[in-house]
Amino acid sequence: MKKRIAFRKLGRTPTHKWAMLRNLATSLIEHERVVTTLPKAKEVQSLAEKLITTAKGPDKLHARRQANQIVRTPTAQTKLMEVLGPRYEHRTGGYTRIMKLAMPRRGDKADMAVIEYVDRPGEIRAARPPSNLVNKTLEEVFTNLAIEHKSLDNDVSAKMSK
Repeated sequence: MKKRIAFRKLGRTPTHKWAMLRNLATSLIEHERVVTTLPKAKEVQSLAEKLITTAKGPDKLHARRQANQIVRTPTAQTKLMEVLGPRYEHRTGGYTRIMKLAMPRRGDKADMAVIEYVDRPGEIRAARPPSNLVNKTLEEVFTNLAIEHKSLDNDVSAKMSK
C-alpha cells in the first residue's frame, strides 16, 4: 500500500523530479508566473507556498538558509526574502493560484496551466484581499484612511448639483 507519499512521481527518478521542482520554484520566484503542465503546477504549488511561509518567519537567517536548499539562484533567494515575504505578511495562505489553460500542449495534448503569485502587479485575475484587511462598512474605510466623512458627502453633493 502506498501511504504518506508526499509528491507525485511525474514519470521521473526522485533526483530528477526534485531538480525539476527546484527549477520550477526558482523560475516562479523570479518571474512570478510560469506556464507548465497541470500536474507539475500542482506539485510546485505546495513547494512555493512553503517557501513563502518560510520567508515570512521571524528568524530571517534560518529562513534564508532553508530557502537556499531549494532556491537555485541568489537573486531569487533575495527576492523571496525581501519582496515576496513582506508582500504576503498579512495573508495566512493561498499565495499562488493555478489556472488551467484552454488549449492543451500541441505535441502530446498534455493539460497546460499557469501558476502565478496572487496580489502581484500585472496579474490575470485580481485576488480577494485577506479577510483581516477587508473593510466592512464605508465608515470603516473612511476611518482607516483618516478622511472626514462629512467632507466627502459635501464634495459628492457639490459635484452632483453641477
